[in-house]
Amino acid sequence: MLIVNADDWGRCRAETDAALECYKKGRITSVSAMVFMEDSERAAAIARDHKLDAGLHLNFTDSFTNTVSAALKTSHRRTARFLGGSKYAQLIYNPLLRSNFACSYRAQADEFQRLYGKLPSRVDGHHHMHLCGNILFSSLIPVGTRVRRNFSFWPGEKSSFNRAYRSLVDRWLARKYRLTDYFFDLTQCMQENKWRRIAALARSGDVELMTHPVDQEEQAYLASGDFYAFLQQVQLGSYKVDHFQCPAVSPSVA
Repeated sequence: MLIVNADDWGRCRAETDAALECYKKGRITSVSAMVFMEDSERAAAIARDHKLDAGLHLNFTDSFTNTVSAALKTSHRRTARFLGGSKYAQLIYNPLLRSNFACSYRAQADEFQRLYGKLPSRVDGHHHMHLCGNILFSSLIPVGTRVRRNFSFWPGEKSSFNRAYRSLVDRWLARKYRLTDYFFDLTQCMQENKWRRIAALARSGDVELMTHPVDQEEQAYLASGDFYAFLQQVQLGSYKVDHFQCPAVSPSVA
């Protein structure tokens, strides 16, 4: 099964609208929603109206653009400063920021539940920071939650160390959470023409394909005949709390 997921739902009006248009045409099947952002309220209402499957897109790096408490603003500023300080910061567990990460996570999880009236169907992260050390080695995300895994690569695409590290993290995640079998990025697949291999994987396992429809190149490809033809080769699905299910909207040519 293939899940086509649009990230950054609710971050701003343009990103919400671009993803919604793709969903109406059956080119995406789910979204990852940001909270405390300028379009979060409207995006949640749209998702409820369209019964659009939404997960929580944790944000530990970008400034919140909606009103938040002073305590949350302070905690968020500290996590963002730490994670932005080095490209290796996300690999480190910082005990001094334990309470700050906990404050930010719980506030975002509670706000998602307030906006959407339910728990998120899964959890992932803006810039993939749900895999940072302070989240990975904590108990903040409830056991059994569906969580986004690392990107999947074939031998030779990344160094042996890189692949080994990702594999180690994924095995750690799989001990507590529910993962798809594979995870890919739309832009990379477009550039490297991986569609035949991904279609084969989706016939035997669960594959997530991440996209950002606000990007004009990605939006154009999602709407293209080539992508429509690819979708005809796989079973489309979306994240659900109880079970993976096929979406109500089938991909259209238009």
